[in-house]
Amino acid sequence: MRKGLSADLISRVLGGAPKYTLAELEAKYPPRDLPDGAFVTRFAPSPTGYMHIGGVYQALIDYKLAQQSGGVFMLRIEDTDTKREVKDAVKVIEDSMHRFGFEYDDKEQYGPYFQSERKDIYHSIAADLLARGLAYPCFLTAEEMEKIRENQKAAGFPTGIYGEFARDRDISEEEIVRHLDAGEVPSIRLYSMGNPENKIFCKDAVRGSIGFPENNEDIVLIKSNDGLPTYHFAHLCDDHFMRTTHVVRGEEWLPSFPLHTQLFRMMGWQQPLYIHTATIDKIDPETGKQRKLSKRHDPEANVVFFLADGWPVKAIIDYLGNIAASGYEEAKVKGQVKSFWDFELRPKKIPMSGVLFDMKKLEWWAKEYIGTLPVDELVKYVRDWANEYDAQWAARIAISPEYLKNILAIERDNPKRIRKDFITWKQTLQEVSYFWDDLYVPNAEYEFNKDVLNAFLENFDICDDKDAWWAKIVEIANRFGVKNGDVAMNLRVALSGRTNTPDLYSIMQVMGKDRVIGRIKDIING
Repeated sequence: MRKGLSADLISRVLGGAPKYTLAELEAKYPPRDLPDGAFVTRFAPSPTGYMHIGGVYQALIDYKLAQQSGGVFMLRIEDTDTKREVKDAVKVIEDSMHRFGFEYDDKEQYGPYFQSERKDIYHSIAADLLARGLAYPCFLTAEEMEKIRENQKAAGFPTGIYGEFARDRDISEEEIVRHLDAGEVPSIRLYSMGNPENKIFCKDAVRGSIGFPENNEDIVLIKSNDGLPTYHFAHLCDDHFMRTTHVVRGEEWLPSFPLHTQLFRMMGWQQPLYIHTATIDKIDPETGKQRKLSKRHDPEANVVFFLADGWPVKAIIDYLGNIAASGYEEAKVKGQVKSFWDFELRPKKIPMSGVLFDMKKLEWWAKEYIGTLPVDELVKYVRDWANEYDAQWAARIAISPEYLKNILAIERDNPKRIRKDFITWKQTLQEVSYFWDDLYVPNAEYEFNKDVLNAFLENFDICDDKDAWWAKIVEIANRFGVKNGDVAMNLRVALSGRTNTPDLYSIMQVMGKDRVIGRIKDIING
């Protein structure tokens, strides 16, 4: 440990006197008044791009652990990487949270929830470390650090600022003053006491205790260019003073685990329990091998892909929840729980290895979910989707919302026989598009029996009940020496252009007399 800096010099190094003492921060952000066993979790994305489906997976685990334990779930925006920040990314994150029902606590007592607005907190803690000799100002330039890296690589050493390569590690107060007087702005680095030859054991809720070499790198705590903290330092300060109990994050952070454990122990703070989740993978269509879902190559990595296609968010939650919570699907099928929110998620059961995002399995969950919806809810979801994503469909539906309701009500009155041909709101409309004349496409390949169609029109009465309607079809089949199904198929293809549809009688009732007669006549005269 080096000698701590004086208060006056700390003020110069940080560009101003610290706003708080550690004792004042402890009083400002006291332990939360929650029941024993309550989890305090946070979803902490960086606004550097679109919302990844893996982010929804992590947020789901965060939210569920807080929800089932009577705890608190927070959304914290880690916006300290100003160079990579993307415009409107925060809106996308917040919108995704609301769409998936992840309502977050935002009590001002523990805010602000944007790291860029917590600079006073980070500087106050950095001041404490500088005073205790646990951190130091570093005046290395980008060019000097690059030269160090090149030399390390050439010599076969690990890259980074540590040990003999940390030029300013034991810099004197006189040298610090000289640099400051020259107008140089330092970064603040950790004065690491770690030795890679020693092991540090870190506890993960899923993986148990993991041994790592101790960290000896003097990592940057406060950046020189903007005075903002690095992720490593910011999450240390925020998780302590937001009183986070459990941190859910991707397994790509495992190499940083010993550093973060070192930082918490250095501060004498209780470390949250970490849950490092597995990556979300897919089967590569070209290689046939499992790989990480890619932002660059896989459209389904982007949450907007699912929203724009109209995937039910509740089905996505069920699917991701089943990945996180082994046994949920079985409990749901057996009727033991109604939704994922009724099922207990156990941290130790969260999968450790790469989980496979299977679109076919997601389709199954979507069909199961949509199949149970009351028709009014189904209509609302479909119409809301069209209003947001497809103006032409929205206009079509607006002409007669009741027509859409009657269409979607077909074969939805039997709870023992759930209709499972709808997957997304977009696909639902595509599935029933033939009901609208401007979208109806006649089947040019089907060989119609026009005598059968003419015979049907001779005695067609839209007021017939189903038994009377079927009796007429049977009579036509007998008259022409064909099967009942052949007559029905001629009518089905004439009206829909398709060979596979829901109940034909119901289709005719919804289409109405004029549309039924008009389409059949068009086929006869075509």
